[in-house]
Amino acid sequence: MTSELLDPVLLQTDFPELELHASGKVRDVYQLDNDHLLFIATDRISAFDYVLATGIPHKGRVLSQVSLFWFDFLQDIVPNHVVTADVAKYPKSLRPYADQLRGRSMLVMRAEMFPVECVVRGYISGSAWKEYRANVSVCGIKLPSGLRESDQLPEPIFTPATKAASGHDENISFEQMTKLVGPEVSRQLRELSLKIYVKAADYARQRGIIIADTKFEFGRTAQGITLADEVLTPDSSRVWPADKYQPGRAQESFDKQYVRDYLEEIRWNKQPPAPTLPAEVARRTSGKYLEAYRRLTGRELDV
Repeated sequence: MTSELLDPVLLQTDFPELELHASGKVRDVYQLDNDHLLFIATDRISAFDYVLATGIPHKGRVLSQVSLFWFDFLQDIVPNHVVTADVAKYPKSLRPYADQLRGRSMLVMRAEMFPVECVVRGYISGSAWKEYRANVSVCGIKLPSGLRESDQLPEPIFTPATKAASGHDENISFEQMTKLVGPEVSRQLRELSLKIYVKAADYARQRGIIIADTKFEFGRTAQGITLADEVLTPDSSRVWPADKYQPGRAQESFDKQYVRDYLEEIRWNKQPPAPTLPAEVARRTSGKYLEAYRRLTGRELDV
């Protein structure tokens, strides 16, 4: 476990021949040509807006494989940006890095991204719960009074947010969204997001998983509006085990909540430098990601 945690290849990518297009908290994106990008999911993990010094074994591969599963599952609703995740079909310039890229990368079409996060909530939790307690509404949407934390909503709601380069995304109303991307595109993105969420949530529930909320990113390609980035992963969604669901409190989660809880326990002041995680915390967090993959896909990740 220790060698896995310290393997720099899994925490920071380095391909000198390629142009780094963007580097996020988890993903590194390289430009291959004018029309294609290489997405790589590392084992980095962030909490409270800081990337931690310790990686989570297999996390990047779980994120990539879960996204690929959902891209395929949802392709009858919306096109996606994936060209291939088979490293044997990557450009020859990437062949020397096949072992590093296998399972944690995908070759995608470059899209003109819309500057909004398309958030769908089926349950009241997180920032939505805080806003509801203050206003009995979320992003301008009035909700029934008397809801408890983690209650299922009468129907899923669309609550867009602005994309933040750093820090938290900011929730906005649908009306504010129309000013950013236009009324017609806003309606299309809302309809697609809700349709995707309902289909995915119904499937996940049959697999013993509750998708409480999630966020999608869309862009425009030659295919039209295209689903991009990551989809319905434990990093982009609030994912709960259905057999332990009990409204009226915060829920056990398949995501990095275990890491957040540990950082709260040690009273980290949420200022740099971010602390190193004990091997046991990293191991247990890795197990949660692997279990989410196992339940969703019905397959074991080859580790």
